[in-house]
Amino acid sequence: MTTQSVRPATPGPGSDAQRAAAPSQRVVAQARFEIGTLLRNGEQLLVSLILPAMVLLGLRATSTPSLGTGDRIDLAVPGVLALSVISSAFTSQAIATGFDRRYGVLRYLGVTPLGRSGLVAAKVLATLAVLALQVLLLGGLGLGLGWTPALAGVLPAVLFVIVGTWAFVALALLVGGTLRAEAVLALANLLWVLFLALGGVILPRSQLPDAWAGPAALLPSAALGDGLRSALVDGSLNGPALLVVLGWAGLATLLAARLFRFDD
Repeated sequence: MTTQSVRPATPGPGSDAQRAAAPSQRVVAQARFEIGTLLRNGEQLLVSLILPAMVLLGLRATSTPSLGTGDRIDLAVPGVLALSVISSAFTSQAIATGFDRRYGVLRYLGVTPLGRSGLVAAKVLATLAVLALQVLLLGGLGLGLGWTPALAGVLPAVLFVIVGTWAFVALALLVGGTLRAEAVLALANLLWVLFLALGGVILPRSQLPDAWAGPAALLPSAALGDGLRSALVDGSLNGPALLVVLGWAGLATLLAARLFRFDD
């Protein structure tokens, strides 16, 4: 009886072993990884949740700066929610992306089927998941402080959060994917402060200097703040503000897709 060597079967072209995961599965898997990274990073949680909560408490406890006419807490909460979107979608993501490039993490992603578009989609999904938690916590804090949102504006507010997240994640990838890590860290934090002080986020544009209030309407931060205030204070959809945010989202996505580098 002849003994024959047994060779392992070679997977065929259609077998599970050689079949690549679907694009949606790759995006979801990367999004899960991004969520875990965001929730484990204490510095990012500080910027994304603790600082906006402190801003909300400070605005409720004081009468300055002026937020315009109307109930102060009703005007403060939409601005703080806009700030939390910027903190999570832009500041945290830009810094994380810059240092992931520095340490070679993104270089490995660059040779996988995920690609640039998959990375953007995964980061948007992860940020939206974290933002859902932030909105629940900050919204709950606002309700505890006496906030009474306009229920008719809930859906427009959700739309602005989604589109704002897309716009600021794309801006984060543009900054984090083109500059060195040290420059990303400095620029992301500087822009966070400028958005807070002059970007129409916490302070409505009506409270900004006259010479700046008009041009500020073209900033994604001011458009997001205006849109959330229109939705949650007046119960309406701010069409011009939505177009501004969509414009920034499209432009930043296009530039990030062309200029993003997976290595430093």
